[in-house]
Amino acid sequence: MSVDGNGTSERRTEYTTDGADSACWASAVDDDGAVLRTVGRQIRLWREAAGLKQSELGKAIGYGEDLVSSVERARRVPQPEFLKNADQALRAGGRIAAMARDVAEARYPKKVRDLARLEAEAVAMGAYINTVIHGLLQTEEYARALFGMRRPAYGEDELERLVAARLARQAIFDRTPAPMLTFVQEEATLRRPIGGRMVLRRQLEHLLAVGRLRHVEIQVMPTAVEEHAGLGGSLRVLKLKDGTSVGQNEVQLISRLITNPKEVQILEMRYETIRAQALTPRESLAFIENVLGET
Repeated sequence: MSVDGNGTSERRTEYTTDGADSACWASAVDDDGAVLRTVGRQIRLWREAAGLKQSELGKAIGYGEDLVSSVERARRVPQPEFLKNADQALRAGGRIAAMARDVAEARYPKKVRDLARLEAEAVAMGAYINTVIHGLLQTEEYARALFGMRRPAYGEDELERLVAARLARQAIFDRTPAPMLTFVQEEATLRRPIGGRMVLRRQLEHLLAVGRLRHVEIQVMPTAVEEHAGLGGSLRVLKLKDGTSVGQNEVQLISRLITNPKEVQILEMRYETIRAQALTPRESLAFIENVLGET
């Protein structure tokens, strides 16, 4: 909590950005590790009580010894099927299987869960992004290629965890009642071949499909536009169920959640100006189709 020059309290929360450099996802200190360590310890205790080696438990439940070892050491997140089979093989009476819910929550980084909860409260959201395709609009292979470019590099397990978390957030498109979602993408983000030409083609096709949903509008900001209110960087504005609005201002590795009404108002004005300067949704879909034809 901080206080601005007008004496107004403001809550500042840092979330990760939608770009490839999301270091704080990997380094965030939260209780996810504690959950996985607890689950791993319980499986090990039940296995040892049953007099089984890791290889024997793996054979009994259809998994390799390496995976059993990794789960017990909290290096891998066990799938529900793993927990269910281990519960049966170790005759744990449902005690291991019951941990599936806690594990499911711990599967995604805490900051991603916080962001998803915020999006779940939104009745409308507007986002402008100038570096890559917005995270909510990314295909799985585009997201994987994006995270794969991060330096220092993610390990395979963390990369898969981040991709799964990003895709899980896209459940916002299927919510009922559906929130109004608007996006403004820079033209450059439509042409940058992240993951290669075919990955980009499928990403553009996905944009066209999502952009035709009744509660979604995608606009393109052409590079040739002379006046541009978004040169300060990417931003998001969310209108919540309780009638309040919050903003999100992204800069490199971090993204600051903004609740100060005056600052939120500034972001809202900037976003509306950006939308007015960009192509209309119909023009934008035609523009994306042209880029797809050129790709």
